[in-house]
Amino acid sequence: MTDGFILLARDRADEGAVRVGFTVTKKIGNAVVRNRLKRRLRALVSESMPTLASPAHDYVLIGRAPGLTRAYVDMAADLERAVRKLVR
Repeated sequence: MTDGFILLARDRADEGAVRVGFTVTKKIGNAVVRNRLKRRLRALVSESMPTLASPAHDYVLIGRAPGLTRAYVDMAADLERAVRKLVR
């Protein structure tokens, strides 16, 4: 677990494209706040996952409140570390 998100992965039998899902609970805030966090997570995934992710996995990022204020570069490093740990 990181401060800004939780990353879950599920192994698939097929070798299709990398699939990523996003979720943010209503506890985080109203729709505007939740969508802002989802946009940040999508940006992280679009720049990092193509090179890091295994195509045999499905990923889900669960947004957490600190992800709204945490530095983007720190979140990118957290995502890279989390994906590498899961793919091992």
